[in-house]
Amino acid sequence: MKLATIRTAGGATRAVRVEDDRLVDLGAADVGELLAGEDRAEPAGREYSPAGARYAPVVPRPGKIICVGLNYRNHILEMGRDLPEYPTLFSKYADTLVGAEDDIMLPPETAAFDWECELAVVIGRPVRRATTAEAEGAIAGFAVLNDVTCRDWQFRTKEWLQGKNWEATTPLGPYLVTPDELPGGVRPKVDISTELDGETVQRDNTGDLLFDPVDLVEYISTMITLRPGDVIATGTPGGVGHARKPPRYLRAGQHLVTAVDGLGRCANRIVADA
Repeated sequence: MKLATIRTAGGATRAVRVEDDRLVDLGAADVGELLAGEDRAEPAGREYSPAGARYAPVVPRPGKIICVGLNYRNHILEMGRDLPEYPTLFSKYADTLVGAEDDIMLPPETAAFDWECELAVVIGRPVRRATTAEAEGAIAGFAVLNDVTCRDWQFRTKEWLQGKNWEATTPLGPYLVTPDELPGGVRPKVDISTELDGETVQRDNTGDLLFDPVDLVEYISTMITLRPGDVIATGTPGGVGHARKPPRYLRAGQHLVTAVDGLGRCANRIVADA
């Protein structure tokens, strides 16, 4: 099953089930509200056309966005580091999120704006100190996330948060796809890629993850309760601009496409922020 959050003509959002020829309203304002099971006054059942649909971030206001750095073996080696014993974690805020076809805002304060295509895990039920089985059951599905990063700000200190939390820089969507639709299920093994102005700059398979989605739910839930709508960004493969020689960074006017097989793609234009 595919779920999405679309923007309506009136400026509101609606959670929908994505079918071949229609989008079916599920009676919630967005996928986060749907997963949380909140009481809803509006009835389900209305249908929308997929043609011209405008996608919001699939979970517009997650309570937590927890990201994993250096989680693909080839990217770890590309960055000249040893394989870690534990996941490297940092956080993002909901204000960073944009929809799958929204503009990515290039801050004037950075000269090192970089791409990072990632498999995102969306949590579907509360879980704390999860066993493997509980972690598997807590995964509602997956989406595409692009953890666009200001590298010069990221490496000002040993902590990465300041390079990762620029407003309107992180596409998330277009869909939440349930694990039963993917090879590998809750441990999906699917191709992941990035194209910049039509050139492939990242390509790998999520089977290369050092810590897979179930591992991450187990690990993170040890310290804090994961709740419906929370997002875990599982890390990016090799091919980022910062690791190239010479480094290569995003510029205003470029087009960036991040894709994960079975999950769709985010296609975004880089626009200079005022």
